[in-house]
Amino acid sequence: MKGCIRGVPLRRWPRAVALAVVVVAAIAAPAGSSAQSSPTPIPTDPRTADFPAFTGMAAQAHAVAAPSVPQSGFMAANGRSNVHDDAYMSDTYAGAGPLGRNTGVSSTYLVPGTECGSIAFDGAGRIVSVCVGLTPSAVIGTSSNVNLVLMDQRSLQIDAAFALPPRQVSPSPFNDFSAGGYFYLDNLDRAVVGTTTRHIFVVAETGSPGFAKVADYDLTASCPMLDKITSALPDSTGRLWFTSFNGWVGTVDPTSSTVQCIDLAPLEAGRLPAGKANAEIENSFAVDPASGGGVYIVAETAMYRFHASAIGAPAVTWQRFYDRTNVQKPGQVDQGSGTTPTLMGSTFVSITDNADPMDIVIYQRDTGVVVCKQPVFDTAAFALPPGSPSMYASDTENSLIGTGTQMIVENNYGYSGPGATSGGAVTYPGMERVDVNPRGGCMVRWLSMARAPSVVAKLSLATGLVYTYTKPPDCCSPTPNPPSGADPWYLTAISFRSGATVFSRLAGVGLGYNNNYAPVSLAPDGAAYVGVLGGLVEFRDGS
Repeated sequence: MKGCIRGVPLRRWPRAVALAVVVVAAIAAPAGSSAQSSPTPIPTDPRTADFPAFTGMAAQAHAVAAPSVPQSGFMAANGRSNVHDDAYMSDTYAGAGPLGRNTGVSSTYLVPGTECGSIAFDGAGRIVSVCVGLTPSAVIGTSSNVNLVLMDQRSLQIDAAFALPPRQVSPSPFNDFSAGGYFYLDNLDRAVVGTTTRHIFVVAETGSPGFAKVADYDLTASCPMLDKITSALPDSTGRLWFTSFNGWVGTVDPTSSTVQCIDLAPLEAGRLPAGKANAEIENSFAVDPASGGGVYIVAETAMYRFHASAIGAPAVTWQRFYDRTNVQKPGQVDQGSGTTPTLMGSTFVSITDNADPMDIVIYQRDTGVVVCKQPVFDTAAFALPPGSPSMYASDTENSLIGTGTQMIVENNYGYSGPGATSGGAVTYPGMERVDVNPRGGCMVRWLSMARAPSVVAKLSLATGLVYTYTKPPDCCSPTPNPPSGADPWYLTAISFRSGATVFSRLAGVGLGYNNNYAPVSLAPDGAAYVGVLGGLVEFRDGS
């Protein structure tokens, strides 16, 4: 996931947009305010008409057979509970996404740098998101730059907003996914979100519409060394687990509010990068909702299975160090794995390491035994020139798509922030499907050369399409004389079976359409949403 922002040069925005940053910094409103003004579309580059609005052809749905993901009894329904869709973090949906049939595009402009990245859907189908900005947004209407937002799924009108503790905009919030980058909806449609202040808030919808905080777990007294919260999720008993950016893992008993935590740094001593004291956890984690199921967390040098001890404290079931270079590759936020762990079927858990080239690594869930390691993005097309920090342009900062035995991995090499894709610049291409071989090991099924700089791609099991968010280079534009220096962004659908690109639909052109680590999110009604630096974009099939 993710969906975070940091300062970017205002000169790349239209003058009116740059002025808006100055204006909104002075706006303040109550934490529980609601906004009812009609949405304004995200500004687009005047050269937008030079790019094709649609390429390829409308798709026919070809359903994918896959084991169903167990439903957590303490989370909203699978497909609408969190940025990775379910407790397994599968990044799959049972429902459909757009098929490219007269697909319309609409957007809501939330002031430059305000991105609604992490998206869930309540029981009424409305969008629930945490929107993070450089400054408070005049459209959202609170005094914070981090807000829980309730949005109409058709009009994109903001119906309610709840101010969360603000996030600093330096030194590098672009690469910081804590305190709002991850949240989940529980089984009562309440948002559970960690904060920069080392609390976990539980926020319920009211009938106004609006939000009200109904629980507040203060982690500071029990874990005085704790830093900002990255993610929180419930286990099979309803116990809350949480992780922090600097490598703390903890539990909260929701009945007694008892908090217990451990620091992973001693467990990774001697393996952390030189001068680093913390085992950074920069992504979310996965939970097996079955009785006795584990909690799966990847830190900067090791992969873990946790369980709750007899007193409810976090305890390590197994730890496995993974291969990593001593280089933070462009496209990653540290020297470790860039993935949230993904559970597959009843047996496997998968991540990527940070080897050169990068591997997909699959473990047996119960034992931690490595089932297979499969290098990806390791052909001549990804070889870097001699003298480069790495041999291959091969890394990811996004979760795998995972079914029972199949995975999709995306190459993010070269994405270090919006500047990496501005002014016509692009990142390295690559999406690969890797399957577990029934005879042992893994095998690559296909390689796509689509360029997805930083998106959390998703698979619709109903349509058989992988939905990603791409930025093609000028050299490969379908137009005969592409406008040099322009930045078009597309929702792209790729066949899960073959890896062929089926269609691409233009979102818009310019910095405001950069998704910066935000996912593609499929709504229960089949629309697709992408959080972008300008706000939020919707893709919906027509009649």
